[in-house]
Amino acid sequence: MSQTAWLSKELSSGKILCQACAQACKLDDGEYGICGVRRVEDGELKLLVYGLAAAVNVDPVEKKPMFHFLPKSRAFSVGTVGCNLSCKFCQNHEISQYSKENNHKIAGHELPPEQIVALAIENKCDSIAYTYNEPIVFFEYTYDTAKLAHEKGIKNIYVTSGYETKKAIDLLQPYIDGMNIDIKSFSDEFYKEICGARLKPVLEAVKYAHEKGIWVEITTLLISGKNDSDEEIRSIARFIADLDTSIPWHLSAFHPMYKMLDVERTPESTLLRAYKIGQEEGLKYLYVGNIDNEDHESTYCPSCKTRVIDRSGNIGQFVTNELDAEGTCPKCGYKLEGVWK
Repeated sequence: MSQTAWLSKELSSGKILCQACAQACKLDDGEYGICGVRRVEDGELKLLVYGLAAAVNVDPVEKKPMFHFLPKSRAFSVGTVGCNLSCKFCQNHEISQYSKENNHKIAGHELPPEQIVALAIENKCDSIAYTYNEPIVFFEYTYDTAKLAHEKGIKNIYVTSGYETKKAIDLLQPYIDGMNIDIKSFSDEFYKEICGARLKPVLEAVKYAHEKGIWVEITTLLISGKNDSDEEIRSIARFIADLDTSIPWHLSAFHPMYKMLDVERTPESTLLRAYKIGQEEGLKYLYVGNIDNEDHESTYCPSCKTRVIDRSGNIGQFVTNELDAEGTCPKCGYKLEGVWK
């Protein structure tokens, strides 16, 4: 399906500017954006994957990962083909890079916004997560779905690389309740060489989403020899802490994938080192991911250090939440930051 990608504008040159993401593609008739799913046709930008889902699942919200957002609840998860980045380590490259690697072919099955919301309700999901590929490339599809979901009392989550424009965040803000944003590195060179992007727009998006009152959690995939030095880890931790020490930081282990099959899996010791650095920089909520470590996947009250959310097994498999609907610690009364109801 194709529909007008209305987050765009015509320039005096006659080109069409896509205003969804920081790639800011300026396109002539017949040209595709970097994402591979936004194309100018007859002087109008079209979203080629509107209503076409390439991946659909019912997941624990912890799998997004969102650890301070309706714990133990279900998220109806949906994604399309296409991505505005080209990360060499992408775990979902089969769909994210599909259109670019298959001569701009589009794949997916019809799933309009109304049906997504209906399925979320049917599957007793408290939220809808736009995930698997980069949701900003199918912005109009996510916007229409999120607006309908909010009318039905369902929350919305963006799982994103953080390349949204301020204009896109402004439009999403009334309907997107949470975002898990990747900070893949604190090196612009890393972003350019490995992801086909830049660092600055990501940091700006993180700051702006937080300013707009959207609940933000950060994920960093630590890759041996690429972004795992003490200096770089500390720089990310300091950036988050300067913004808000209450922002959860997920530290995930890399495993060989896509175009980085020659890089070893991240050892647990690297994640625990990063966890310690995050603590030193004053972050309240730190988590390790892609390894089995219950002690470092659970949530502790920042005030009395009581374990208030216990997580074990596969992500979201076993979750015990001791907090009340306000996020209050049962032992000391501290209100933990997050979206609890």
